[in-house]
Amino acid sequence: MSHALRTLSRSALASLADALRSGHIRAPLTRAALAGHVPESQVDSVLAALSAMERDGMALRHIAHVVGILAEERAAGQRMSDRVQFVWSPPDLDRIDARDTAVVVQDLFRQARTSILISTFAMDEQRRSHPLFSELAARMDAEPLLSVRVFANIHLPHARRSSGAEQTPDHALLVREFAQKIRSEIWPGSRLPDFYYDPRSLDPDRKRRAVLHAKAVLVDARYALLTSANFTQAAQLRNIEAGVLLDDPRLATRLTQQFDKLVEGGVFLPVPT
Repeated sequence: MSHALRTLSRSALASLADALRSGHIRAPLTRAALAGHVPESQVDSVLAALSAMERDGMALRHIAHVVGILAEERAAGQRMSDRVQFVWSPPDLDRIDARDTAVVVQDLFRQARTSILISTFAMDEQRRSHPLFSELAARMDAEPLLSVRVFANIHLPHARRSSGAEQTPDHALLVREFAQKIRSEIWPGSRLPDFYYDPRSLDPDRKRRAVLHAKAVLVDARYALLTSANFTQAAQLRNIEAGVLLDDPRLATRLTQQFDKLVEGGVFLPVPT
């Protein structure tokens, strides 16, 4: 059974702590003294809990301190829950009023002030990619101080996926082809983001090959969207995809630092665009 104090709301806990600290509630504890600070239905259980704490040797000032800590914890928990939003696509298959993936992504692009980091496994090309990136591309062209980095997987062509050394692909050629595709088929603006890739994705040996599969958008070291959706129209508009948007500077900063450290360590390499 939950402790009686844990059943109180944040406001009730704060009121009770203030009353105990200020001396408005004094020993001996009575039902009448608690009635103005605790909901009627919970007065008896809270009185019993506080009386037990008092019998165990806690002074009212100590009880006030404990109740105050509970109130602070409840407030912090509420603030965190307010900073977490469920993100879903497609919107027509949403049954609980989650936020739409495509809308969230574009909102993040619009509200960014200093930096955007995108990580994706797949990106659309040509006419399908432009609706995803056109507004961000226009902002980059107009705002030279806005920093945008894209971490993307370079897909090894299926015909070249072999463990045979004689079919080893030209790594540099594949990177140059990807760079050309960025300029001609993916990015609709003049100023390009800084693109990075994981060279392990181009290893012909299946036992060593690995892909960049993380999907995320990090904005201004404050917002973090973690999602199953790639940067494709299918993922953001039709596929069933789930994610979470967090307004949490500590988390966003740590995730950004994770990518930074992998760049510094050579796990991610720049695409020479």
